[in-house]
Amino acid sequence: MRGSLWQLGQSITRRISQSDKKPAKIARRCFATDAQLKKTALYDFHVANGGKMVPFAGWSMPIQYKDSIMDSTLNCRENGSLFDVSHMCGLSLKGKDCVSFLEKLVIADVAGLKPGTGTLTVFTNEKGGAIDDSVITKVKDDHIYLVVNAGCRDKDLDHIETHMKAFKSKGGDVGWHIYDERSLLALQGPLSAPVLQLLTKDDLSKMYFGEFRMLDINGVHCFLTRTGYTGEDGFEISVPSENTLDLAKAILEKSEGKVRLTGLGARDSLRLEASLCLYGNDMEQHVTPVEAGLTWAIGKRRRAEGGFLGADVILKQLEVGPSVRRVGFFSSGPPPRSHSEIIDGTGKGIGEVTSGGFSPCLKKNIAMGYVKAGSHKPGTEVKIVIRGKSYDGVVTKMPFVPTKYYKPT
Repeated sequence: MRGSLWQLGQSITRRISQSDKKPAKIARRCFATDAQLKKTALYDFHVANGGKMVPFAGWSMPIQYKDSIMDSTLNCRENGSLFDVSHMCGLSLKGKDCVSFLEKLVIADVAGLKPGTGTLTVFTNEKGGAIDDSVITKVKDDHIYLVVNAGCRDKDLDHIETHMKAFKSKGGDVGWHIYDERSLLALQGPLSAPVLQLLTKDDLSKMYFGEFRMLDINGVHCFLTRTGYTGEDGFEISVPSENTLDLAKAILEKSEGKVRLTGLGARDSLRLEASLCLYGNDMEQHVTPVEAGLTWAIGKRRRAEGGFLGADVILKQLEVGPSVRRVGFFSSGPPPRSHSEIIDGTGKGIGEVTSGGFSPCLKKNIAMGYVKAGSHKPGTEVKIVIRGKSYDGVVTKMPFVPTKYYKPT
């Protein structure tokens, strides 16, 4: 979910097999100067390991390392990747009314979550559009932990704070803490659990995808969520910033070189292969969760009761169906770009691409986009317009690459 790459995504994926320098040049045109950028606790470590740093959401982040984006993508699926995602914003909501407060802002059945479990959800506005997507976890009945996207941090925090003040003014018991003192690492791929197990006494084989724990890793108290943004098994680890470097080195050392530092470039291709939405591309404030294909994230009780912002719009779409739908495509020709027009056999426009690129794993073009309802069924043939030329495309099932989320046997 998550880790908004919209400023970089379209340029990265369509240049995945080109020179290493081009994505960085493109990205720098969109962001602040290097002197204005924030740096994560691993900045010097990235540079020392050959990380190509680019501006992203106000931070200096690695887009790739010495290996190509294609190789990094494949290595994550075959072995594992370690991502620095400390630019994302972790926070906790606490208080006896924190669940009822959050349910006013998101589509998830937060009350129905068991302690220690979480889910993907969407913050909605009054029109049912997506303000942001987030992974939320009920730590306890009076404690919710969540992570929001870096590019959406300011508007998300303003949104939460505004509604929190109104909620508290009516007697609601809720407060928050923003974890600016912690960093966030994402360990992804088939070796993620075996490697991490070497650094903790807790039995990770009993921790399923979506579960949250507070535990010691490498001798340091961490928040651990079995989740990720690649379609692979993996974890996101919230660690005190002063211990982040030691933990990153320990993970890489225990993997004996098989888990590699990986940048934003491969992170984007991995999430596209897994058909995961990228906020700013595949979801925006005018797109509802139903249109985005996230109906499954709307809790059954929430469908019956509503009670969240934009519920009237969303529940109506559940009843009669949305007018547009997010779908996947395979296509010929050059990789589709964001905003490439989608037309039917008569040349009539029916939608546009929101994310597209060349899949390192499938060795073919893949894309996601929105089309008018009725043109969304797998097997529907379309044309995708790229630089004034039309290329064959076909609607296909998603995800493009099967997910490998872990469930204990």
